[in-house]
Amino acid sequence: MLAIDPSALSERDNYKLLIGSIIPRPIAFVTSISETGVLNGAPFSYFNIVSSNPPLISLSIQRSGGKQKDTARNIFQTREFVIHVVDEENVQKINLTAATLPPDESEIDLAQLTPVNSVKVAVPGINEAKIRFECKLEQSLELGGGDIPGCDLIIGKIVHCHIDPAIYHEGKIDPRGLGAVSRLAGDNYAKIGDIFSIERPK
Repeated sequence: MLAIDPSALSERDNYKLLIGSIIPRPIAFVTSISETGVLNGAPFSYFNIVSSNPPLISLSIQRSGGKQKDTARNIFQTREFVIHVVDEENVQKINLTAATLPPDESEIDLAQLTPVNSVKVAVPGINEAKIRFECKLEQSLELGGGDIPGCDLIIGKIVHCHIDPAIYHEGKIDPRGLGAVSRLAGDNYAKIGDIFSIERPK
């Protein structure tokens, strides 16, 4: 086995090691609103469940040179956002939203996604997602070494859910119907592959 000290690696090399090792990663497509009312959208794969009671999710948004990304800044200002599950049918359009745009331009317009009103937050979602969660900011942390934070860790509370009825049966989500895609490294993604079951010990 190779022995590697992360403190001896550059930020870029640590990034490559982590995203190549921790796979597959679920992808959150996040919509947020700027102070000037621009609907922002961006995908993030540093994303997961924190708790089901209360229903909390985590989202880590990396900074560039210590500068906050539009999504993090918007969430801190409005304390609201919407998370969408990225699937096989919307991944091509979602990929377009990873482009770097000025804060006054909307990635939703660029990717020709369809905004849809939310119920409990002011931030719209997009109609192209089979699952979306309306969220309110629960907690946040600035993380990183030295004087310049490296990322914003956001914990959001889910206050409303929207689910395509075609994939929801007796309280369960059909994984094949959802067709969620996951992030690997580089330009690579993965679909749901073979599904197998292992009985949990009693």
